[in-house]
Amino acid sequence: MKLYYSKGACSLASRICINEMGLKCEYEAINLSDKTTASGEDYWKINPKGSVPALMTDDKQVLTENAVIQQYLVDTHHADTLLPPVGQWKRYRVLEWLNYIATELHKGFGPLFNPKMPDQVKQDITIPFLKKKFEFVDSQLSKTYLMGDEFTLPDGYLFVMLLWAKKVKLDLSHCKNLMRFIEQAMQRPSIRQSLEEEGL
Repeated sequence: MKLYYSKGACSLASRICINEMGLKCEYEAINLSDKTTASGEDYWKINPKGSVPALMTDDKQVLTENAVIQQYLVDTHHADTLLPPVGQWKRYRVLEWLNYIATELHKGFGPLFNPKMPDQVKQDITIPFLKKKFEFVDSQLSKTYLMGDEFTLPDGYLFVMLLWAKKVKLDLSHCKNLMRFIEQAMQRPSIRQSLEEEGL
């Protein structure tokens, strides 16, 4: 299989998932400004959405959307610690967090990465909105990871969002649980490997 990614983008969450499971995967970087792959292909023809990640499976299916790619990977490789099987309540709690991070945190960063968005809007609306969402996560993070002491799918995604927060200088120093989380996550082999692979 092959993961199409962009350095430091949300596709890093899918890479973390792949490395956490110890799967063999080929990676190809995407230039998001002109939508070309590292080998010179037109990325629009691979993923008409133009965004990353996109996963080319061994049977040549192209799957998009971070949360769905991660669910596909764990379901097809039976990684029940990352996402419990269908029917177990814990599965839906894991997916609840995965979707919260995708819809509330990930999408919340959009205006900060938009050069056309006025700085006043970013400062007065976007940053307070994001801080409130991160503060909610912080209030729920009483143990090592989101689901307790076991690393599950949303933890890798949350780690990437915290990297983004640092990149845009979003001050979360008052969120002590999140600060502890990122320090612990940095020691996890799958995360360290993923950062090294992307040169981060």
